[in-house]
Amino acid sequence: MSRTESRVGLRRFPISRRRFVQGFASGAAVSLLDLKTAPLVAESVATSQPVELSGSNFDLTIDTLPVNFTGRRAMTTAVNGSAPGPTLRWREGDVVSIRVTNRMKVFTSIHWHGIRLPADMDGVPGLSYTGIAPDETFVYRFPVMQNGTYWYHSHTRFQEQTGLLGALIIDPRGKDPIPFDREYVILLTDWTDTNPEIIFSNLKEDSEYYNFHRRTAGTFFSDVRRKGLRATVADRLMWGRMNMTPTDISDVSGYTFLLNGNPAKSNWTALFQPGERVRLRFINGASDTFFDVRIPGLPMTVVAADGNEVEPVTVDEFRMGVAEVYDVIVQPREEAAYTIFAQSEDRTGFARGTLAPRAGMTGAIPPMDPRPMRTMTDMGMAGMAGMSGMNMAGIDGMTKADMAGMDMGNAGHNNPPATPPEPAQNALMPEMFGMEMTMGPGTTPFPQPWTDTGRAMPPPGAGEIQELVPSNPVHLHLGPQVDMVSMHVTERLNEPGDGLAGNGRRVLTYADLRARYRGVDGRPPVVEIELHLTGNMERFIWGFNGEKFSDANPIELKLGDRVRFVLINDTMMEHPIHLHGFWSELENGHGEFNPYKHTVIVKPSERVSYLVSADTRGRWAYHCHLLYHMEAGMFRTVVVS
Repeated sequence: MSRTESRVGLRRFPISRRRFVQGFASGAAVSLLDLKTAPLVAESVATSQPVELSGSNFDLTIDTLPVNFTGRRAMTTAVNGSAPGPTLRWREGDVVSIRVTNRMKVFTSIHWHGIRLPADMDGVPGLSYTGIAPDETFVYRFPVMQNGTYWYHSHTRFQEQTGLLGALIIDPRGKDPIPFDREYVILLTDWTDTNPEIIFSNLKEDSEYYNFHRRTAGTFFSDVRRKGLRATVADRLMWGRMNMTPTDISDVSGYTFLLNGNPAKSNWTALFQPGERVRLRFINGASDTFFDVRIPGLPMTVVAADGNEVEPVTVDEFRMGVAEVYDVIVQPREEAAYTIFAQSEDRTGFARGTLAPRAGMTGAIPPMDPRPMRTMTDMGMAGMAGMSGMNMAGIDGMTKADMAGMDMGNAGHNNPPATPPEPAQNALMPEMFGMEMTMGPGTTPFPQPWTDTGRAMPPPGAGEIQELVPSNPVHLHLGPQVDMVSMHVTERLNEPGDGLAGNGRRVLTYADLRARYRGVDGRPPVVEIELHLTGNMERFIWGFNGEKFSDANPIELKLGDRVRFVLINDTMMEHPIHLHGFWSELENGHGEFNPYKHTVIVKPSERVSYLVSADTRGRWAYHCHLLYHMEAGMFRTVVVS
């Protein structure tokens, strides 16, 4: 039970006993749906999976629903009477029509995460449309120009946290280039019985309100035994003077973690026959939680990231940032039960399922790993602790007040941008699903960079050489919006993340991701935009370049431009950054085979760059996908005109 629950209790909703029983039954019903074969019979009534809806015409109804995930009654925001909502299955090349009816007393919305579509269908209130009013129906209609694993969720205040989300699978037009015998969606979420408005209020009052693992006298003596008295005292003084804590991994601890809407004790089960290739479509639909995923005793071959195919890479474990998606292939050889284990990055809990040849079997649940601790590298001070004058706010007696007038905007940010890839040599022209191909430059959205027939086309203007317009350096100052500026920023794409290095397992990194096919747009960038990810932990204020959304101007792009975004993380938390409506081509050293993603994780004190083709007009959301960070200001509008 979280501290908030003990102090304020649960939200109260007037509901009938009959409706509560119906809601509980829908939340705990047995469906164990194998997405490629017929539904399977389960042995436990505690196991469930959202139903699947397929076709090109859909009717979705949003309403509140009573549930019990924790042993206490609470209310969720449901789609068609379930939370998570139904899995939607589309087909590449179709035009889909989704009628969404709002039965609640407040506005709602649905955003199609990672989907290329017209801006007015993107589902962001205030940008795409006004939202869906109570007792009204909105019809989304757009062509499907991609395939892979995606998801949908509300973009209205905290409805995503209260359950309004679901999986989305898009089948390719032809044969799927990834062979498999069975497939399952693994949708991971974090649940709380507490009203998220109260959570947000508590974070604004005390950003460490939910940090249940602050260092104590007990951990002090433990550190002395491990590191020695002098090193321990120096470390504590450094963190204390900076008013920061190395245990601050997540904004909110105390969640109940769910796998396809099931708590760990429910033993959600996916069935297989020995020797089969099983495709697991992992989606991190949490609001505030990074998950570290592994299946002990069973290697996983990563075959797609954020809906796009990558060269297969076999790993034991991978970290999923909020909103990220990974498809993996596993091939169990034995008639044994394997545990699908997804522990939260802050190690406060885990989601768990079972992969087994028969229902009712269980695999061993591994112990959780030690809690990660933030490091000097995360502070942007790697190798700088002994350098006079270079130890930010708190080192050698220096305080934040001492630093307030210092201009540190460029400290450590002189890393040159990666060399742009050579233009793709591909002269094949696609059918583009019957779309008119005589439009002007940048007016036809680029599809995914691949298909089974290799029909990707070079973009309008390919081969034209334009001079890069570099970004203006951003000069940050400590103040109400910014309490930290990293002095040593590095590219950390080959690092698995805090708490994962040296754990004896092969862990996926961004450097491992190499696209299976060349990108569509091989042009070098003509515009570069540098953005710093900033915040003030004490005030729980987040933003880009030291500005909250309410104080910031839109990012203006010209239709058809090739743009490099450079992100520099000046905070001590990872940020999953999501640009609506476009692919983000991560510059990880693979050139024209750089991977395409819709959500990019930026580690503390890390510099990340990616390329974007501004090919679709409109007003687009650009934000951190940690829900409470977005609501606290880490949000921008990108305008393509």
